[in-house]
Amino acid sequence: MKALKKIFGKIPSGVYCLIIVFGIFAFPAMKMGTANMLNTVMNTAHDLLLNTVFYIMAICVVTGALGGILMEFGVVKLLEKLLKPLMKPLFNLPGVASLGAVMTFLSDNPAIIALAQDKKFSKYFKKYQLISLTNFGTAFGMGLLVIVFMVGQGYYAEPFIGLFGAICGCIVSTRLMQRFILKSHPNFKHEEVYEVEMVETEVVASEEKPMFQRILDALLDGGKSGVSVGLAIIPGVLIISTFIMILTFGPSADGAYTGAAYEGVEALPALGSKLSFVFEWLFGFSDPHLIAFPITALGAVGAALGLVPNFISAGWVDGNAIAVFTAIGMCWSGYLSTHTAMLDALGYRNLTSKAILAHTIGGIVAAVIAHWSFVLYSLI
Repeated sequence: MKALKKIFGKIPSGVYCLIIVFGIFAFPAMKMGTANMLNTVMNTAHDLLLNTVFYIMAICVVTGALGGILMEFGVVKLLEKLLKPLMKPLFNLPGVASLGAVMTFLSDNPAIIALAQDKKFSKYFKKYQLISLTNFGTAFGMGLLVIVFMVGQGYYAEPFIGLFGAICGCIVSTRLMQRFILKSHPNFKHEEVYEVEMVETEVVASEEKPMFQRILDALLDGGKSGVSVGLAIIPGVLIISTFIMILTFGPSADGAYTGAAYEGVEALPALGSKLSFVFEWLFGFSDPHLIAFPITALGAVGAALGLVPNFISAGWVDGNAIAVFTAIGMCWSGYLSTHTAMLDALGYRNLTSKAILAHTIGGIVAAVIAHWSFVLYSLI
């Protein structure tokens, strides 16, 4: 064994990298042909950029501007006060945590970290509660964008059923994470984050400016943040969605590979068909292709949203799928790619695996509740 380790230890890491890269593309290349596969990759990425990314970016700009207006004129503060009574009984968090929910709903997961690092905000929390904000905030990340996107696809009640599922999944994820933390660090139950004097955590509008100037600044600053989010999702949509689509879709209508956009090897549907009874019972998925959405949402919800228009045009999506997509897209919202960085920023990187496990369970719960809630809704 030591001799083998010594031999493999001398092999440059670049060799392993090449083996993995060629291994990933070997199956699609053998089935589609190398030239066709490469053309499909480029054509799919190009079409996603023009017809999906820019659409999502436009939504980001509009929702960012709306969020700017809501924050500038105190609506966020009002929502925080209305939601405060729900925080302790539902999430076992102080009332000010509602501000984190609103902020991440209007923007993205990392907004909760900016708040958590503010002493005026975090002084209300015990240590185990502050750490669980990673799971709490992630479940609402990009929520407004996801709901507006689904409404833009022609579905109206279903996204809000999904929102209900995401809230339920957030309760499970947050409380489970708190349980994991206290099991490994029982002393965190009574330890304060900061011993500082109590102060109000409010975002104070600069009322000295004229009303028109405040409105204009809020719209433009909010829209500018939307552009940043829209740019940030480009790599996820183009890389992850392209790869997922190659694994999801099949050849052209005549059964041949031509190198056109959205051709693929149908690996995920083959896997989904073998597990269809599980996904049909849990999520109510009527087509095995639909498992591509939750798989993609693990890494980037923007990339997952990029799949939806093509799923709709292919006739695979129904109202139940939209409700489940909204729930799992909001609750997971790319947590595999953000949890490590978020916990690292809080200084608790060693708890990453616990946070990921808790949030995986929470996302599944969100999707299941969204499915059965839609079933009840359809019976009314």
